[in-house]
Amino acid sequence: MTRITRRAALGATMATAALPRFAIGQADQRPTVTIAVQKIANSNTLETAREQSNVGSRTFNSYAEMLIDTDWIGDLSQRPGLATAWRRIDDRTVELDLRRGVTFHNGDTMTAEDVVFSFGPERLFGGSDQRQGGTLFAAPTATGAAGKAPPPEVPAVARRTYPALERIEIVREGVVRFVNRTPDVTLEGRIARNVGVILSRSGFAEAESWLAWARRPIGTGPYMIAEFRPDTALTLAAFDAYWGGRPPARQIRFLEVPEVASRINGLLSGEYDFACDIPPDQIATIERNPRFEVAGSLITNHRLTVFDKNHPQLVDPRVRRAFTHAIDRNAIVEALWASRTRVPKGLQWDYYGEMFQADWNVPNYDPAEARRLLREAGYRGDPIPYRLLNNYYTNQNATAQILVEMWRAVGLNVQIEMRENWQQIFDRNSPRGVRDWSNSAPFNDPVSSITNQHGPRGQQQQVGEWTNEEFNRLSVELETSTDRARRRAVFRRLLEIAEREDPAYTVLHQTATFTAKRKEIRWQAAQSFLMDFRARNLAFPA
Repeated sequence: MTRITRRAALGATMATAALPRFAIGQADQRPTVTIAVQKIANSNTLETAREQSNVGSRTFNSYAEMLIDTDWIGDLSQRPGLATAWRRIDDRTVELDLRRGVTFHNGDTMTAEDVVFSFGPERLFGGSDQRQGGTLFAAPTATGAAGKAPPPEVPAVARRTYPALERIEIVREGVVRFVNRTPDVTLEGRIARNVGVILSRSGFAEAESWLAWARRPIGTGPYMIAEFRPDTALTLAAFDAYWGGRPPARQIRFLEVPEVASRINGLLSGEYDFACDIPPDQIATIERNPRFEVAGSLITNHRLTVFDKNHPQLVDPRVRRAFTHAIDRNAIVEALWASRTRVPKGLQWDYYGEMFQADWNVPNYDPAEARRLLREAGYRGDPIPYRLLNNYYTNQNATAQILVEMWRAVGLNVQIEMRENWQQIFDRNSPRGVRDWSNSAPFNDPVSSITNQHGPRGQQQQVGEWTNEEFNRLSVELETSTDRARRRAVFRRLLEIAEREDPAYTVLHQTATFTAKRKEIRWQAAQSFLMDFRARNLAFPA
């Protein structure tokens, strides 16, 4: 008799995703959910160690999970994920109990060896020492190289996410221990980052290339990857062996629909069930139809304007400071966001708790001060390029046009240069000046944002836009200190350097995301870009 393994049976189940529609309908009456998004993935991969973007954050949690989860819909607290419990051994060590009975989409049972692989050199660090440097966005997105070594962007992301991870030990069956080289009071938060999704070691070994793996990573989520067509669509099929229970949808389909009007029209016509990235001025139009509603709110992300201090006109920090004082942020919030978002207190969030600097503020809107700084710096109106994507962010073009006029009013000659993708934004073959960006706080400490994005291993320094010796030294101290009062003082000094003295960026406003949907579908928006389609957050009318 032929022995049918659990893995083979699950493989057969996955194959049914390719059956004709009528065959699926007879066997499974659960609905398919179709979501219109402006972009699925910037890198055209689904490997979270490569796809570190706002848009990629929408999809990953449907097919992959971390050891420590975050309650993005509730109070933002950490909660059990693929680990049922964790505890501090000392300032450098966290021990976790793995959830039993978790199955990967290829039928394998999750083990401690899969955890070690998921945080190991083969997947994250390219076989090199993570203490070495790295360059983010130095190469074109996901090439078709046949080898298994990850592209340089992956080690770069890994090194800034886990800057001092020394090793992972298997203590005994079902128990693992993360050991850092240095003290780290935020290690639990780093483990909860989506770079740390737990993926199948054997699935990686069996993939024909890194790119093949990255476009179909094998995780443990409620849905498995059925088909990924870069720049077009991602189809996820229900994984009924999911440890958290049977998924409520048969399929989840993400479709790329770049234009806002097309997303809205498709929703209203019944082509889509959800439409993402809805500008506030369209909410009332959608909700006039009683069949639809718009969900969403503020999220743990801020929109920024970022400076390349290597540009001849931006070397003098007084010019960059003039940029920051020329912006009427409240006018942008009122005009483009109908006051549905707010101007935050710099690059920080309330859920930082005792680290939150409640008395901090973004630079004042002060055109006279901006003009004074430009005169003092000897700026004579030379052009400064502003590389811009076409509405990658909600209201991006309209915001850029307002900013350019505000800067022009104080004497700054900023010229918009439209670009097609992020590689063109970061390209060094022509002068770079100003660009758009956003920063998230994936966990409740400043190292998750200000040092992660702007510190010595952060994206801004990896792409060669900005550096500051004191900032870098203090970044390391913030990451390694266990003195709460000292960490708070260091964080404040980092804000002073990066936002006032030697601006690396300036915060425009907190990000708010709005998703239009069929009213009959029960679903809540998260306080992040993430979309949760588990049974706990998705239900359909009887």
